[in-house]
Amino acid sequence: MSDTSYVRFQGTVRSPRGHFPGVFALANGLARAGRLSDEEHRFWRAGNDWFNANYANPSDVDPSVYDPELNPGAVAWFKATSLELIARVDGYLKILALHEVACERIESSNPGKIIYEDPDQVVVTPWPHHGAAQQE
Repeated sequence: MSDTSYVRFQGTVRSPRGHFPGVFALANGLARAGRLSDEEHRFWRAGNDWFNANYANPSDVDPSVYDPELNPGAVAWFKATSLELIARVDGYLKILALHEVACERIESSNPGKIIYEDPDQVVVTPWPHHGAAQQE
């Protein structure tokens, strides 16, 4: 049995803010840039609508959670027990692969300081100096 408690899907290239963007940010970027085919756009829109309806947005609960000054480097992780949500990421990963946007799955039992938590996810600020959840 693994001691993995959290799962994250993220790009392999740091954003200008210095973190690795998550799978949804990467897919949203492709959509905003108009790079999705009609079929991909339909999947992306339906997927985002499903997640919005079934999954808490940490920013709606705490508008400061992703504030770069208050919580530098804050990123969301799925709880490993959120199997339905994790399974729904596959379609996003396929779209990213088709557009040659590298994305990786990382797992950790201690990804950082938890600043937000709900039944499905946590938002953490990374430990200083590449702590227990080293991501590189």
